[in-house]
Amino acid sequence: MDEFRSEGGKKAAKVAIIANCCLTVLNITVGIISGSYGLISEGAHTLSDVATSVIAYFGFVVGQKPADKEHPIGHGRAEAISGLVIVIFLAIVAYEIITGAFDKIFHPNLITIPDTFAAIMAVVGIFVNLKISDYIIKIGKEINSPAIVADGKHQKTDIFSSVAVLVGVVVSNMGFPILDPIVGLIIGLLIIKTAYEIAKENIDNIMGKVPSPELIKRVENIANASANTNTAHNIRIDYFGSYATVTLHIELDGNMTLDESHKIAHKVENDILENIPIIKSALVHTCPIGLDYDHQQEIDK
Repeated sequence: MDEFRSEGGKKAAKVAIIANCCLTVLNITVGIISGSYGLISEGAHTLSDVATSVIAYFGFVVGQKPADKEHPIGHGRAEAISGLVIVIFLAIVAYEIITGAFDKIFHPNLITIPDTFAAIMAVVGIFVNLKISDYIIKIGKEINSPAIVADGKHQKTDIFSSVAVLVGVVVSNMGFPILDPIVGLIIGLLIIKTAYEIAKENIDNIMGKVPSPELIKRVENIANASANTNTAHNIRIDYFGSYATVTLHIELDGNMTLDESHKIAHKVENDILENIPIIKSALVHTCPIGLDYDHQQEIDK
């Protein structure tokens, strides 16, 4: 699984980098030749895709490093951190595009009517970005990589912006050239929306947001089946990038020996690790059946 994850993540990042380099050159070149500010804006957006794909790649590689003395749980959160760096790049690109669009809106003499080459390039951009973004997001979800998924979602915004460019070119040639910089403005706002979504997802990852109820229930079911009980509780899952750690409590017969309860706890831990690949560390606390203990008291102090 780890080898599949490593190769999949690296391949997705490399495909994104190569494709975006080609699109950047084409978008900016055709944008300048055709006089389309919307297409030039899209070229700047695609250039940011190159930078963010590189960031996602390095975040993924660092996140794959094994645990060491200074990072006993591993380096998985490097992926979430790289996702936040991507947000910074998106914010900068959005600012530049939006300010440039407003400049043209308030100074119409700067606007040129784009020709049909811009429309053709927009169609090419829609097709290429659709294929690339779907591929990257698919791989990112398969290997549970926040960095790769974030890069794919960033790439996805290029589809909408390419559609906006296409509409802008067509309408501009129908006698409404002001729509070209308005398209640039829309692209900038789409980038801001994507930046917000990526930021929220990765901040939740770092801050330890409660995982899905399905995952908690799966851990509970495995623990109960493994220990032949139905007392698994106080399950806490903490994400570290693409993987997670879990702690939980199970109630056992208070007359058991320490050795017996220890063996059951280890069996539960091993069963969880074997059946849920994203969980890399499990810790089971055993307590006598019926013990009245406030599990929140240590947190509330």
